[in-house]
Amino acid sequence: MRVAVYYSNRDVRLEERPVPKVGPGELLVRVEASGICGSDVMEWYRRDRVPLILGHEIAGVVAEAGAGVTAYRPGDRVVIAHHVPCHTCHYCRNGHPTVCDTLRRTNVDPGGFAEYVRVPVINVDRGVFRLPPEVSFEDGSFVEPLACVARGQRLAGLQPGQSVLVLGSGIAGLLHVQLARALGAGRIVASDIVDYRLEMATQLGADAVIHSSGDVPALLRELNDGRLADLVILCTGAAPAISQALSSVERGGTVLFFAPTGPGETVPLPVNDVFWRNEITLTSSYGGSPADYALALELIRARRVPVAGMITHRLGLEQTGAGFRLVAAARESVKVIIEPQK
Repeated sequence: MRVAVYYSNRDVRLEERPVPKVGPGELLVRVEASGICGSDVMEWYRRDRVPLILGHEIAGVVAEAGAGVTAYRPGDRVVIAHHVPCHTCHYCRNGHPTVCDTLRRTNVDPGGFAEYVRVPVINVDRGVFRLPPEVSFEDGSFVEPLACVARGQRLAGLQPGQSVLVLGSGIAGLLHVQLARALGAGRIVASDIVDYRLEMATQLGADAVIHSSGDVPALLRELNDGRLADLVILCTGAAPAISQALSSVERGGTVLFFAPTGPGETVPLPVNDVFWRNEITLTSSYGGSPADYALALELIRARRVPVAGMITHRLGLEQTGAGFRLVAAARESVKVIIEPQK
């Protein structure tokens, strides 16, 4: 089968690999759509492990079911969770399945930028979701990123009517805008350094946008009846954006750290102003659990989060390198979908 092998953001090669063999309890899935995630282009995170076959936002069709599999059969349209938790460890029992050791060890073989993937037994048990007939494969590839966004907003405690500021209007930021709108948030403001992304934020539900080069807190007050944001969602790890977040959150509000910084990055915190006097909550989230996948799939099926309008590029497997360059440039693209069968 054909696979797209990642060596760097500028070096993604089309190669041939054997189709994975399916064992008892496993599935072989023909990949129909796999999105390029912003984390896929974090070279500092990947460079010590290359070459890699990436791709974890996967939708496809069951091509083969291993012995003992009764829940799925060839021809079923599915979405796959690449990481799944054990459900029994300390972290899972305490409501944090996305930091479970099992979740961090599990994966599909070899990755979504391939014509086929093998789904291990544990993923088949708790990480395969049937795709409703009204949901396209392209839309299905959004289940994983939307699951992560849903978990983040739940941990941040978003309540109907609260004002929201999203810093960074890439794919994650735009999903946060759409989900916050679906969940009944009040005024939603988005920020970015790229005009194209600010235009997309306006199209996808933001009430107002702010260019990141401006005085974000002051402009936010102008847009928000003199107040800052009840919830600030950081979808960029840039140090200036983190400073903007801490200056843009209202008293009693929350800052959600959704995106990683560069390696080794540290940020000074104004402890008295943030914690002692203003009761600001700083929180973070990582990944999505099976329950988050199920919620995300229903949000997409019900069109409460209409994701199709976020797709800017549909590319064949041989164009995966071009897709990586588009995502890494972060200029004239939002969601890039790889379709290995085309």
